[in-house]
Amino acid sequence: MCLYELVHSQDSLTKIDRIVNFPSSFFTKVNKKTSTLEDRLTSQTEKYLQKQARREEKLKRKLAKVDSAAAKNCFAEDPTQRYNELIQKLKSDSVRVTKALNGSYLPYLDSLKGSLSFLNNNPQLLSSSKILPADVQKSLSNLQQLQGKMQQAEDIKQFLQQRKQQINNYLAHSTHLPASITGLCKNYSKDCYYYGEQLKEYKNILNDPDKMVKTALTLLNKVPAFTGFMQKNSMLASLFNLPTGTGAGNNAAASQAVTGLQSRSQVVSVLQNQVGGTGPNVNGMIQQNVQSAQGQVNTLRDKLNSLGGGSGDLDMPNFKPNNQRTKSFFKRLEFGTNIQSVQSSYFFPTTTDLGLSVGYKLNDKSTIGVGASYKIGWGKDFRHITITQQGMSLRSFLDIRVKGSFYASGGWEYNYQPLSMADSSSATHNPLNTNWTKSGLIGLTKIVSLKSKTFKKTKLQLLWDFMSYRQRPQTPAFKFRVGYTF
Repeated sequence: MCLYELVHSQDSLTKIDRIVNFPSSFFTKVNKKTSTLEDRLTSQTEKYLQKQARREEKLKRKLAKVDSAAAKNCFAEDPTQRYNELIQKLKSDSVRVTKALNGSYLPYLDSLKGSLSFLNNNPQLLSSSKILPADVQKSLSNLQQLQGKMQQAEDIKQFLQQRKQQINNYLAHSTHLPASITGLCKNYSKDCYYYGEQLKEYKNILNDPDKMVKTALTLLNKVPAFTGFMQKNSMLASLFNLPTGTGAGNNAAASQAVTGLQSRSQVVSVLQNQVGGTGPNVNGMIQQNVQSAQGQVNTLRDKLNSLGGGSGDLDMPNFKPNNQRTKSFFKRLEFGTNIQSVQSSYFFPTTTDLGLSVGYKLNDKSTIGVGASYKIGWGKDFRHITITQQGMSLRSFLDIRVKGSFYASGGWEYNYQPLSMADSSSATHNPLNTNWTKSGLIGLTKIVSLKSKTFKKTKLQLLWDFMSYRQRPQTPAFKFRVGYTF
């Protein structure tokens, strides 16, 4: 006899393992970021390689006039052909990752790649949303393509460093070289250094998640299946062969993962035998020495970071590098606002200038920029308050850091303010009396770091207008401005 009963089996993924309200724009953000970085990386690398190829050709011609044998040995291959091959290889779309990226560990990149791989292997998690499996595959493919390009860029960086070393070795045996040859070599070394710094900047951008991507990763981290997937397939897991679970097989894997390394109990036992049974506390001594060593390591790490060698190979430049050179144009912009008030006179009422500015950081110490301000009139005194329009000004400025938070500032301004009698109750202006006046400003700027999230970059300026004495009517020679830099 047979009895039939309908039984509902448990799904392979529990309700906890289902992703609800997963942001559909997650993949759009990933595709936009990877595509933008890939285009910038390819374009920037191509410019560097073309510049270095021209430099090698010029160096080859100049060196041949001085030492033909050295030129033949140093430039055995055609430099232009070799660099063109690297450019074409980088532009190809068949790039794939064959090894992990060199340098520091990028946790966000690891999480991003793991999340895309997890969603690609488990498309049923997003079945309740409008996200298609093709969207996941496209984002994963774009990320892998970018990783491959960055891997090739690292290989190009190594090639440029090798070429720099080869050229320097050949030229080291030559004496009394013309200044034009040594200048070309210095410029070649500078570009090699800046290219390496450019790759670090791209890695930092790739490792900087936005709010939408953080939300998606937060949702995935709540899924137990994703946690187990990352423990097996992340970059750290592949590097250290990290086991999961507590079974006998995993214990064996754990012992295999640390093969050749002594356990802590073995180290303590050896030290105890060395100092004797009546010696000092071995555990306390080890802890004290470890803390001391950790402090020294932290000190060395801070020094390396200050030299630009916090990750990857440490390429010590023989010049003072410009850290702004590897940043994009918009990241070198610095926006600010300031306010300035002037007391009333016979011709002008009390005015307040509300200014906006945008500066471009030439290097870590210098900023050049332009700005504009709008003049508001308040009347003659408190008994005659009248809000009026008092004109505008166009500005240009240059700030150079002198020491610490002190800057030497200078600028050139054009001020438009129609003439009027300050004691008149009405704000009538005669267009025939309007004019533009020039101001030449020099002075000091102090950056004040306040304990506030809003005004932590407050700027105090004391400027001398050396052209105020030529103006008719004469304006105040000294100007005090309070501003804020975003």
